[in-house]
Amino acid sequence: MRKLVERIGLRALRLLDPETAHGVALKALNMGLAGGSGPVTSARLRVGLAGIDLPNPIGVAAGFDKNASAVDAVLKTGFGFCEIGAVTPRPQPGNARPRLFRLAADRAAINRFGFNNQGMDQVLANLSSHRRNGIVGVNLGANKDTPDKAEDFIAVLRTFHTAVDFATVNVSSPNTERLRDLQVRAALEDLLNRVLEARSALPTHVPIFLKIAPDLSDADLTDIAEISLAQGVDAIIATNTTVAREELKSPLAKEAGGLSGAPLFQKSTAILAALFGKTRGRIPLIGVGGIASAEDAYAKIRAGASAVQLYTAMVYDGIGLGAEIARGLDDLMMRDGVSNIIDIVGADAGN
Repeated sequence: MRKLVERIGLRALRLLDPETAHGVALKALNMGLAGGSGPVTSARLRVGLAGIDLPNPIGVAAGFDKNASAVDAVLKTGFGFCEIGAVTPRPQPGNARPRLFRLAADRAAINRFGFNNQGMDQVLANLSSHRRNGIVGVNLGANKDTPDKAEDFIAVLRTFHTAVDFATVNVSSPNTERLRDLQVRAALEDLLNRVLEARSALPTHVPIFLKIAPDLSDADLTDIAEISLAQGVDAIIATNTTVAREELKSPLAKEAGGLSGAPLFQKSTAILAALFGKTRGRIPLIGVGGIASAEDAYAKIRAGASAVQLYTAMVYDGIGLGAEIARGLDDLMMRDGVSNIIDIVGADAGN
């Protein structure tokens, strides 16, 4: 019955423009319309990630709940963790609308939001009022007009360090000018050094994750792996959206912004596997990009991910997809005689 209600709801939401539909979906979650009693879990699904105990490895990617307005409701639907943001120090309206596009023929989306959010003080207040249980991280963002992006990342980290389980340094959004330049070796070394130094001065230890783009060369990945290992990054999220446009069917394919969803799966999984090889499994990886089924999540894990995150697939399959994938993943491991996720992380990375 719940799946039928969700399908009807999805059809109704598709009558609205994508950004309005997203806002309505968050309100519906807060009204309890999605139901749920918490994360799906089992002995096979439980996994440790950078010192964090996850009930299952299926998470909600940053961007879904930018302002932490529905965290508890999201986690009740079955996900193992949720990442809010990106959050910037000052409120930011982002780019002009329209800035979110459904590519239904490709099961994809393009966004050019530009880190729109309510600012760190308001988002922290929202999180405090909407979070009761579960694992939550914050995606650190920088205001568009800030020349020193590291200072903004540090400001958000200091604001949230007692309220979250991890913080992600986001140098991979294509919608903030020059942000991806921070993935270049010298810039990334300086940025991570400053953020990790600021973290060390805080009374609470917060694992620091790094989120990277899919549009990187092998040399770029080598640099990122070496820097992350040397500086003690706690995990790497691979990947953000892509600026590439390859073999898309939708007439909206030429819209500017970052492409997410099914077309990103192969590229992001290849990046993930390459990164697993370069880090030799010494840094946990989180796989993102095009996941829409338990089989997709299984492939990401076997490519090197200790956990995965979803977003775009929920546009087409609903919020219940997280629980569906977690249960399906459990079934796949049981079928294959796998006692825990950790036993298959990176199993296919060298293939």
